[in-house]
Amino acid sequence: MLRFETQKSPMVPYHIRLYQDSDHKSVVDVFTKGAEEYIPSTFRHVLLLPRTLLLLLGVPLALVLMSGSWLLAVLCIFFLLLLLRFLAGQPWKQYVATSLQTDMADITKSYLNAHGACFWVAESGGQVVGTVAALSIKNPPLERKQLQLFHLSVSSQHRGQGIAKALVRTVLQFARDQGYSDVVLETSTLQQGAMALYLGMGFQKTGHHFFISMFWRLVDICAIQLKYSFPSA
Repeated sequence: MLRFETQKSPMVPYHIRLYQDSDHKSVVDVFTKGAEEYIPSTFRHVLLLPRTLLLLLGVPLALVLMSGSWLLAVLCIFFLLLLLRFLAGQPWKQYVATSLQTDMADITKSYLNAHGACFWVAESGGQVVGTVAALSIKNPPLERKQLQLFHLSVSSQHRGQGIAKALVRTVLQFARDQGYSDVVLETSTLQQGAMALYLGMGFQKTGHHFFISMFWRLVDICAIQLKYSFPSA
């Protein structure tokens, strides 16, 4: 039986419900802003890598030795920082673009009309403030029935109210009701808040791997695989 959660407290109330086609613009906005919020932390991560520090010091120094111009060296550092900031944003922008061209182009078709899948939104004050999706794994391990959690996102103005946790609980309850053995997901080493949330709710790390993107490999950012298994499984 599908259940929905409503929060009642002195804080602003929210309600979790099924996605509707009229939500699409709001869902895309929450999803896009949530993904792009990781661009600054990606940039900071890149700046702290030894190879980046070597680049930022070595190339300008070489220019000074060859040209004798400190102004040229300063300009070089400035443009290198701009380039690194641009590169840090590309994987996230590409992830958003790819999602909007594939599963999120038609959410009803991808999730609500798909067997054993679903898409929920958290609504507060008549606005969509959070999202989460779930899709059945086509080729799970032998004798397992697995559901994958996707697109968990909560708008920055509505965090700290338990919405993300409630959205994850909704997926877990759906999986339990549908007879799934496990709920699985992937997050990145940069998403420490999400990692803490999942681990605190009983998910376990099962592995890690590098993303397909060459940029992620170069800057040592990998995907972390997590799983929540139901005791009855």
